[in-house]
Amino acid sequence: MRLESLFELHPRAKLALAVGWDLVSIVIALLFAYWLRIGISAWSFTALEWGTLTANLVFTLFAFVAIGQYSQIIRYMGVRAVYLMILVLIFSTCYLLIAKYSLNIFMPATVPFIYLMVAVTLIAAPRLLIQASSQAQQYKMREKCIVFGAGESGRSLVLTLRAGTGLQPIAFVDDKRQYQGKQVLGLPVASREEIAGLIERYGVNKMLLAVNNSSKERRKELIAELEPYAVELLSIPNIQDVVSGKRKIDELREIRIEDLLGRDPVPPIPELLEMNIAGKVVMVTGAGGSIGSELCRQIVLAKPTKMVLFELSEFNLYQIENELKRQYDNIEFVPILASIQDTVALRNVFKQHKIQTVYHAAAYKHVPMVESNPLAGIRNNVFGTSNVALVGVEHDVEKFVLISTDKAVRPTNIMGATKRFAELYIQGIAELHSDTQFAIVRFGNVLGSSGSVVPLFSQQINDGGPITVTHPDIIRYFMTIPEAAQLVIQAGAMGRHGEVFVLDMGAPVKITDLASKMAHLMGHTVRTPEFPDGDIEIKFSGLRPGEKLYEELLIDDADTETQHPRIMGADEQKLPFEEIVMLVDKLNYALVNQEENDAINILLEAPLGYSPAQH
Repeated sequence: MRLESLFELHPRAKLALAVGWDLVSIVIALLFAYWLRIGISAWSFTALEWGTLTANLVFTLFAFVAIGQYSQIIRYMGVRAVYLMILVLIFSTCYLLIAKYSLNIFMPATVPFIYLMVAVTLIAAPRLLIQASSQAQQYKMREKCIVFGAGESGRSLVLTLRAGTGLQPIAFVDDKRQYQGKQVLGLPVASREEIAGLIERYGVNKMLLAVNNSSKERRKELIAELEPYAVELLSIPNIQDVVSGKRKIDELREIRIEDLLGRDPVPPIPELLEMNIAGKVVMVTGAGGSIGSELCRQIVLAKPTKMVLFELSEFNLYQIENELKRQYDNIEFVPILASIQDTVALRNVFKQHKIQTVYHAAAYKHVPMVESNPLAGIRNNVFGTSNVALVGVEHDVEKFVLISTDKAVRPTNIMGATKRFAELYIQGIAELHSDTQFAIVRFGNVLGSSGSVVPLFSQQINDGGPITVTHPDIIRYFMTIPEAAQLVIQAGAMGRHGEVFVLDMGAPVKITDLASKMAHLMGHTVRTPEFPDGDIEIKFSGLRPGEKLYEELLIDDADTETQHPRIMGADEQKLPFEEIVMLVDKLNYALVNQEENDAINILLEAPLGYSPAQH
């Protein structure tokens, strides 16, 4: 009978089979013990002896029932169950010895001991064999994995995984020499140099990181070293969450590209974080977007009295409002479903809620989309920004922070040109010496934002490829969304008269390398001329309209240090506000008349440094 057929039997049939097997095994063990000791011809059992043997049979079966022998699922039977089974058979043997001497029945002294050995073999061995066979089948079917870290976290993870049915740990890897070459929980502990051999030998495609007590920089180094093996990297939860019961140790999460490209944040300067937020009414435009929503999460930590969430997308507004309300019931949240192009709606909001600080993150930012819809991009990015700024000044806003982009530097696309125009507008209005303080914060791509390459690549990898990269040499700066939002708040606090602040984005990243690393972290190999059997292909689709090979953060080479090591001040060209207003009027005329070419020509003629990319 195949094991699967045995497992599929009705519970009553399984019970009858187990009881019947044990009954027959006990009888055979006793008779075998007598036969081995005296042979068949010398058997001469009286009724007393038959009664004693029958009573022993009944006693043993009832004892098995008492210890829960028949409620055990044999496939998952533990060591304790085996111990109890053997203990019952020892008691059964003792019962026979007591009967021999107290009732003076015919039983050679060695019979009970032979009976014990045979009964243990007949009763325990099949169960252990079924268990071993089942585990062997599960071992073959389970996905093999390596656990990096043989410490307490790694050991707890292995024990938990063994109780489940998903992953099968085959080895530990640990850098500590005290573990290497030994066994922990029956698994060999290998060094890092042996990983490639383990992967090849066992067909491993997952590695579980159980070393979450190391620094972010050390963790980043470890991930960078493991990434080339092209096995999916998963990490255990934060150990404090496990200890507190919030998470289970086997609730594994994928290693994100942020873990590899991220960096240890510089401790924030508290007074900069709180300066324009603590005890104030703060409005975030584009509050439901990638940057806007993270700004909201960082802003609430500085304890404003009220937050106005200004957002055009109903779904995004619903999500961020509910998230914040669930976590912060001591702050008033006001959701405003409106467009920054709606001046009347803006005036009503500023007047009703007495806004003191504005973080303007609302913008059309997707380069190809804006390139295809230049009038919409101009209307939102230029006129939307001017609307918010003018209404803010009109209602005596204390601080206005414009979120800008590296694409505003010597722009090659409509989106970048409109953002540079918005920067010039804010610089111009700041020169009017109004009571409102203005700041502009410029940074590059953020990891995981909507429309960025990271979620796109992730989807393409999950779909089996190919990964589409526009050009083999294209590079970009990247920063995690939380770090960017925190730096934006601090940079904004430094601004007074429309200064441009540039965030230190770290080293630029080659997008082809980013794609390869993401594929490796997700457990795939990349197809190359040197490795034609790779799982995922990288295809080059050509630069999109308006796209640069590389982005810059400064227009002029000069930059100024600030009190924060990752925030620089940029000395940028400014225009008198009267000239900006004249350009805005020309743009407005082109927009009203739907003159797309005229609007683009105005951007080309304006001092934006706009030079469309040629493909």
